[in-house]
Amino acid sequence: MPPPIENKERNGKKDVVGMEKPLLALLCDLIRMEATSATAINQSATFCAEWLNRHGLKTEVLMNQGLKSVVASKGAHKPGKPTVVLNGHLDVVPGEPHLFEPKIVEDRLYARGSYDMLGAVAAMMMAMVELREEELDCHVLLQLVPDEETGGMKGTGFLAQNGFLGDFVICGEPTNLHIAVQAKGVLQLKVEVTGVAAHGSRPWLGKNAILCAMDVYRKIEGLDFLKQSSAFYDRPSFNIARIEAGGALNQVPDACSFCLDIRYLPGQDRDEILSDIRRAVPEADVSVLQEGAPVLTYADDPYVRLLRHSTSTVAAMPVRMFGQDGSADTRFFAAHGIPAVEFGPIGANHHGPDEYVEIPSLFTYQKIIEKFVQSIQGREDVK
Repeated sequence: MPPPIENKERNGKKDVVGMEKPLLALLCDLIRMEATSATAINQSATFCAEWLNRHGLKTEVLMNQGLKSVVASKGAHKPGKPTVVLNGHLDVVPGEPHLFEPKIVEDRLYARGSYDMLGAVAAMMMAMVELREEELDCHVLLQLVPDEETGGMKGTGFLAQNGFLGDFVICGEPTNLHIAVQAKGVLQLKVEVTGVAAHGSRPWLGKNAILCAMDVYRKIEGLDFLKQSSAFYDRPSFNIARIEAGGALNQVPDACSFCLDIRYLPGQDRDEILSDIRRAVPEADVSVLQEGAPVLTYADDPYVRLLRHSTSTVAAMPVRMFGQDGSADTRFFAAHGIPAVEFGPIGANHHGPDEYVEIPSLFTYQKIIEKFVQSIQGREDVK
């Protein structure tokens, strides 16, 4: 079934955006997979692998903990020749069924996952096809992974652990054709505080654990590491995300726990932050729930410079370097010392009901990827 297409009259001429454009057709197919469950994600991975195979690309499907990842390659890996990784995730966040039916209005394609990040995935796949016949002086890996939205350990984390690495990585996260060279580290903590239970009518006989937890929170909130800044960031991110305490309304609670989501700056030390917190609140038990390394790719990295030049040339726009507050699969490569960036097409409202990607930017993005890979040939500064 073809996507809903709106024919628009522009300057007296009919402009039909439709299935004759393979990139849009592929994107609509990916969106309709509704890849929010393991079954649907695996179906999407199988579809992508078969599509890439049909278009003449060497493709491998890897299963890990019930989820499939797809790796396609172009060019032979040769000593002294760089490997570029194009990384995209097939999974999307859940949504109402109608959000998975693409709608094209003017130059925008509206649908769940269009911007985050199936538009980039489709463009990367098309770029690989366009590059397949070229004699490249580099090796290109396309990685399509199943679980970025839920942590990435079963997909990109698994691939990185098993040697699917490179010299430079582009993750197609939403960036509006600007380049995210940094990302904050993740440190999610559980803080547990104890008190003394008593009857609610005589609270002075007990010690209210909720009030104790409030004091602990304020102490952590005032620590110096949360006041630091850098060239790309005004501050770390600090959010109390959950609190649990109490039972009966007529009882003074004797236990309280709360969870913190801390996003620390590239260049800050995770161990020092954790030590500072524990030293500041010895009355509390602080445990790590989940963590992820920051991404610190330098703006003057030769691959970054080349990507920036390719983008400004193809898109005819100034390209901004910036740092992401959130985390992405770039962190798995950064942990191996590999420069990695987030770079994707133009759109807005990812994870929202009106998510969209700008259609012209998809074609621009594809051409940027192609030009970037082609420009690596013979460049001694990136080998």
